[in-house]
Amino acid sequence: MINNLLIFIISLSLVIKGATLATKYAAKLASGFQLSKYTIGFIIVAGVSILPETFISISSALKGVPSFGLGVLFGSNIADLTLVFTIIILTARRGIKIESKILKNDSIYPFLLLLPLAFGLDGYFSRLEGTLLIVVGIIFYWVSLKNGVGSALTHEENGRCKSLFLFLVSMIMLLIGSHFTVTSATLLATALQINPILIGMLIVGLGTTLPELLFSLKSVRAGDDSLAIGDVLGTVLADATIVVGILAIINPFSFPQQIIYVTGIFMVLAASILFRFMKSGKTLTTKEGYALLAFWVIFVLVEFIAN
Repeated sequence: MINNLLIFIISLSLVIKGATLATKYAAKLASGFQLSKYTIGFIIVAGVSILPETFISISSALKGVPSFGLGVLFGSNIADLTLVFTIIILTARRGIKIESKILKNDSIYPFLLLLPLAFGLDGYFSRLEGTLLIVVGIIFYWVSLKNGVGSALTHEENGRCKSLFLFLVSMIMLLIGSHFTVTSATLLATALQINPILIGMLIVGLGTTLPELLFSLKSVRAGDDSLAIGDVLGTVLADATIVVGILAIINPFSFPQQIIYVTGIFMVLAASILFRFMKSGKTLTTKEGYALLAFWVIFVLVEFIAN
């Protein structure tokens, strides 16, 4: 068991480091395009931030334990919508500004998170449902991209080759780390006689939020609140639609309906509460940050009891 634990820690660390580097250099590569900071965060950086849970989910599907990947996706989404925002707010020591473009997604965003819940009510994801989730996710991102042209970030031309090289290196780190994370986590859960899905939700899922957390913290310190918010919101949406869809297409699977009725509901509630806080004064305050933290703690307690 000790060997499995060590492999798990090392492989998850490799995933986190690879994703952190990938997020950093993807943002640098994207800086040459005429996109607003929120759009770069919501689409470009978020597209890289989802890679840890994407690779882990694909690996779990190929190994015949897709419900582990689903637990990772939903668990990381709840942590992103609550715990990550709490840390960002408390670290910034000020209200996080919300631009009007973000609030335009207020009505459609929680609805999109409801889609995988609606498809999974029967405890099964088919290839058709997976395809629909991917299509819906891509359409939403395409519309966001078309509406996101604005002032671009600046980046020196001579740094692009280096950024591209380091981005590719980080991809290799992610692939290797995700493979061993699933294998070691499954063996560790068996040895400890606990539900592997619980490890996926609360340990692996939490670990995969670190790339967007670190990137968002750096953005907020630089005064780029929209870049930070876009990264987190874009990551959550991609996980709930595109990544779940990929998981279903690779290996249509059955899973405990408890994931939908407990974890899925918590995910949608977290998104609804977060957007409600955003609309109040168009800022996220310290008080609201603590409320999001309390919500995450309740989620963890409920998951422990349920599993």
